[in-house]
Amino acid sequence: MRIITVSREFGSGGRELGKRLADALNISYYDREIITAVAERTNLDEKYVEIALDQSVLSQIPISYSRTFSLLPDLVNSPAALLAQQHKAIEELAARGDCVIVGRNAETILKDFHPLKLFVYADKESKIERCLQRETKKESLSVHEIEKMMKQIDKARATNHDILSSFAWGDKREYHLCINTSGIEIKTLIPSIASYAENWFVQMQK
Repeated sequence: MRIITVSREFGSGGRELGKRLADALNISYYDREIITAVAERTNLDEKYVEIALDQSVLSQIPISYSRTFSLLPDLVNSPAALLAQQHKAIEELAARGDCVIVGRNAETILKDFHPLKLFVYADKESKIERCLQRETKKESLSVHEIEKMMKQIDKARATNHDILSSFAWGDKREYHLCINTSGIEIKTLIPSIASYAENWFVQMQK
């Protein structure tokens, strides 16, 4: 089974990279599908689920439950309970077969699936530029607002990741390949990354 997880800094292009990589390898791609699966499991609104899961929830989880969400009590709509449902949803999606999964701490949740783990990052200027290029007329942010959002989102991602892993979010020891997208078009990287992935899985099967 070929499972690839993509962790990324906000604005680094990790989502685009994951989608293009899945297309290049002709395998499934999961991103918002995880939110949808959790919402269906809990009968909650998708937007609520997304906001709750994106929050930093370390302070809400008993220390005795660290890294073992399957043992969490069912606390109805709490972020901790939603994380437990997310854990199950990610495992179920991975069990369907070859895929790329973006974000959601999949690299640690799926450790027993032995995924190829990627981390995508970039310098601040490149991340801001990508965010500006993504903007629509309905959603226009200043550079200052983008910088603030980058810090908030990455801080939450790091905190939620550190609940599960013994390595800090972004620590190179956690990943097989770290990809710097600074000043580079994502699509130009895909052939090399796809080749790396294919060779990696061949080596893992030996």
